[in-house]
Amino acid sequence: MTRRIALVGVAAAVSAVALAGCSSAGDAGAAGDKTTIRFLYATGDDTWNNTVDALVADFNEQSDSTVVELDPLPAGSDYATALKTVDATGKWPAIVDMRDTLTYVNAGKLAPIPTEVTDLLQPEAFAAAADGNVYTLPYSALNGEIGINIVYNKDYFEEHDLEVPATYDEFISLMEDIKANGDVPLATAAAEVWPADQLWKPLAAPTFAEYGDQGGFWNVAAEGGAGIEDLRAPLEQLEYITDNFLLQGWQSTADAQTTTLLVNDQAVMATSSAGLGRLMDISKVDPDFNAGMFIIPAQDGKIYVLKNSPIGDTAGGLAISSQAAEDEDVMASSVEFLTYFYSVDAANLMQENGWLSPNIAKSDEVTQNDTIPGAADYFALLENPNLVWYENEPELSTMSAFNTFFRQTRIEMQDKQTTIDQMIEKSQAELDKQVAAAG
Repeated sequence: MTRRIALVGVAAAVSAVALAGCSSAGDAGAAGDKTTIRFLYATGDDTWNNTVDALVADFNEQSDSTVVELDPLPAGSDYATALKTVDATGKWPAIVDMRDTLTYVNAGKLAPIPTEVTDLLQPEAFAAAADGNVYTLPYSALNGEIGINIVYNKDYFEEHDLEVPATYDEFISLMEDIKANGDVPLATAAAEVWPADQLWKPLAAPTFAEYGDQGGFWNVAAEGGAGIEDLRAPLEQLEYITDNFLLQGWQSTADAQTTTLLVNDQAVMATSSAGLGRLMDISKVDPDFNAGMFIIPAQDGKIYVLKNSPIGDTAGGLAISSQAAEDEDVMASSVEFLTYFYSVDAANLMQENGWLSPNIAKSDEVTQNDTIPGAADYFALLENPNLVWYENEPELSTMSAFNTFFRQTRIEMQDKQTTIDQMIEKSQAELDKQVAAAG
């Protein structure tokens, strides 16, 4: 979803991509009689990175015709901006971890994914574009942003007779109790820009959900029916939590560091967007750590979670570049790799690595990984009677640029570089600018 957007280091990251991709989508015969194809993906938490490495290694070992080379875009890079640079160079990889999907579909940069691949997934796991073709397929289970949550120390909760909060006020009271014990309630990260969403999105979700039946908050805002001022309440909540409960140094803390902070008792809770993957990371650092997981509830006790259409412009997914489709061998190898990616063997390998495999047609043959400490909490969230799915899928073609700006201005507000009033004014001006640029 969301997990790796920041402007810092874009130039270096894109240079790395360009160096890795001296050829375009792939090279026929580059590895003996095999066709070599490139797979560009956004790195993030260790679980995703390790899963990709394991999948590609397993595929390469068994394939007689294809070698997949990884083009990882380093964490902390603005992936959407990097894609634009890749497009400008004309050096598209064969397989692409997409952002701004509809923009590239409309520009003719992606190839239709054949039915021999789409038939491997459950019908609700993907959708066709306006022209009837399917251009992206999910790389994980479609559980929306339920992975954006709070991980916590269960042993600490039990020792101090604390409970998972059922309302927002209870969440604040929980942090007050932890602070009264002389401990730090919450760790979060902002060394990269994208983790700023981990605390913000659950706070803003109740407001965003109010616009779900109107096409989503950002679409209403783009049409002038709403504005950043309407987000003042969750912004005030964000400021209050930052001022009173966050572990100091969050401005320079990387997302991956929060696992260590939690396990080393430097904070009782930590924000996350890695879902089951964060629990896997924790268990690797300390197998005996008793981790739990919950989502910050709204004041009415509901748990509002974003779940957009699988074809929307904000939807991520794996795609085949149109450049790859120009070469018969490269296209065949791309299809071969995706066929493997959506197989039972690949799904089981994902589960072993702590990644939630996509909703494949043969999901009943996949072994769900419930051995990770705290995993029961994650799966329980999917069954929670207070869970409310909502949509907030922007149609604004320049939304990725605004999103980066909006994250950064929130961080500046949290860091007291600007006030809420100034932040709202700046963000509204930027939104108006991006709406005008999009036409």
